[in-house]
Amino acid sequence: MHGSEVALTCRMQRPRRRISIHGLVLSSLLVFVRPSFCLAQRRSEAVRKSEVSSPVVALLTARSLPSDLELGGELAGAPPGETRYITREQLLALPQLSYRVTDDTNFAGPTEVSGVSLAELARHLAASPKQDMTVAICDDQYRANFPRAYVVAHDPVLVLKVNGQPPSGWPKDTEFRSDMGPYMISQPKFTPSFTILGNADQPQIPWGVVRLEFRDEKAVFATIVPRPHRARDQLVQAGYRIARQNCFRCHNSGNEGGTKAQHPWLVLSAWATAAPGYFAAYIHNPQSNNPQAKMPGNPDYDDRTIAALEAYFRTFSTPCQPRREKP
Repeated sequence: MHGSEVALTCRMQRPRRRISIHGLVLSSLLVFVRPSFCLAQRRSEAVRKSEVSSPVVALLTARSLPSDLELGGELAGAPPGETRYITREQLLALPQLSYRVTDDTNFAGPTEVSGVSLAELARHLAASPKQDMTVAICDDQYRANFPRAYVVAHDPVLVLKVNGQPPSGWPKDTEFRSDMGPYMISQPKFTPSFTILGNADQPQIPWGVVRLEFRDEKAVFATIVPRPHRARDQLVQAGYRIARQNCFRCHNSGNEGGTKAQHPWLVLSAWATAAPGYFAAYIHNPQSNNPQAKMPGNPDYDDRTIAALEAYFRTFSTPCQPRREKP
């Protein structure tokens, strides 16, 4: 090989050497940068987790005043299932929403309302995003369930002031003339987000609220999912969605659901299976069968809605087995 050819070969090879050196330097940097990046990422994730698991306010382990709101379910900074309390002053220190409501049947006319949104409370007080449903429990054991879809659609608010007044200055319940404190839930304006058969989405506006629970929606509703042998039936599914929003407020299945009506899920199932006429009459007008019944009637439920509820509740009754003849 001639000298000029050697020089040309060397010149052609030098850039390759320089590229290799640059690659080596870059690899060395990655060795140092990657652990730092991973550490920063882990720290960021830890911060996000601590923000979720730590409450924005110091919750109380015991009630200090009658106006303290009881909290349960899965709470940030508390062992699962334990009860904590938050004072009215702590609630007032959280971001407030104010609006004029015109369609809340708890009020006789247009009313100024202010309080903390349930979404805001869940962000501050729930243990994690997994707790995607807020349950409001009233002093008469009525329960209103607020799944994430309802909260997104209607933006419900835990009411702290009505017309600028604390609970002592609130109007009385229009039906029973009862005090509506210590807390209630309202929303700026309600527009039904779904209709099932003849039954539209209904506003959840409980008063006399004494406890909020932050729960896993699937775990709560698992107790009333229709039994497998007819779970895919369209009529059963329609009845399930209606019962989940409405019946579950006053009727319990085990430890879930309200107990105001004092008729558990399996009792309703027995009526729907063995006495469908009584079941329908109870839904339309409970007081017609029991003057002491606390459940409000549903006279607007049409025949298709009643049929869907009957089909759904029947899934909880064990089907009769065919009798075997003796040999």
